Amino acid sequence: MTRSTGILPDSAIAKLLDEKNIITHTQIDEDQIQPASIDLRLGETAYRVRASFLPGAGNRVVEKLSRFKLHEIDLTDGAVLETGCVYIVPLLESLALPGTIEASANPKSSTGRLDIFTRVIVDGSQSFDQIPAGYNGPVYLEISPSTFPIVVRTGSRLSQMRFRQGISILDDAQLLALHKEQTLVATTSPNILNGGIGLSIDLSGDENGLIGYRGKRHTGVVRVDDKASHRILDFWEPIYNHGSNDLVLDPDEFYILVSNEAVHVPPLFAAEMVPYDPLVGEFRVHYAGFFDPGFGHASAGGKGARGVLEVRSHDVPFILEHGQLVGRLVFEHMLSKPDALYGLDLGSNYQAQGLKLSKHFF
Repeated sequence: MTRSTGILPDSAIAKLLDEKNIITHTQIDEDQIQPASIDLRLGETAYRVRASFLPGAGNRVVEKLSRFKLHEIDLTDGAVLETGCVYIVPLLESLALPGTIEASANPKSSTGRLDIFTRVIVDGSQSFDQIPAGYNGPVYLEISPSTFPIVVRTGSRLSQMRFRQGISILDDAQLLALHKEQTLVATTSPNILNGGIGLSIDLSGDENGLIGYRGKRHTGVVRVDDKASHRILDFWEPIYNHGSNDLVLDPDEFYILVSNEAVHVPPLFAAEMVPYDPLVGEFRVHYAGFFDPGFGHASAGGKGARGVLEVRSHDVPFILEHGQLVGRLVFEHMLSKPDALYGLDLGSNYQAQGLKLSKHFF
């Protein structure tokens, strides 16, 4: 089944590469194309800048860098990016999009779970992470580590990009019908509003009472390209349920928590978490918002997978209680079914997950 509108699957992304709509300066990595996105790779140089910025209509990013950069950092052999600083990195991928294809970007799951704030910008952009149809030019990544200093290098993959043809978001009625047919979140009474389906927080804890983790300050560096090479307790403080079923979020602290419901993304759909929803509280609940087709899907080894939430409160302490609504998932149609689904087809890190830190920790 092929639609006229929707998110482009892996086969269509490969075609964009073949037809030079996605231009790479080095050969792509074998696992760079995901079911509904392509990972973006850092180039050779990072520019430390005074502050985050948008180029604005008619302006090129390189012109802004000439005004705002403080110094250049060579990434070819790896370099440390410090917390509280903002960096702009030209990517190894650039774009020459057709007039019918637009793109959007998000941090990868592992990036969000490390509290690395990343946003894509392009020449002339007036908003982050949005690339208009027909865009032709370079792509840049803004990087700002918030909790841990990180080591990155040329080729490190912190962000991913989706491509979209036409309007493909499901409305409330379509969401409800799909939920009744395929159970998008494991609840009998879904909270569906404004084109999103609600997720609540689990603060009951596992068999040991563990409900989440809070990031430590003043740690060592996290090497973003290394799996299972950092001890959990060197970077994270475990948080336990001591009988109250609630949690006070301290301002400017970073938490890893988990949804109360298991999430299911059917193969012909993709989903994205709304990162900040003022309707549910003054906090951000997700940095890395993509849920690929097949996430939590039984035939892909999922059988429902809980959403791990990167949570940061804004300005004031905020009390979360078990079962409280914390975010919304927006679902979109795929143009067609991907050749590979998230999970068994790809050896994905977070299929069938519960509460889980990023792949860097053991």
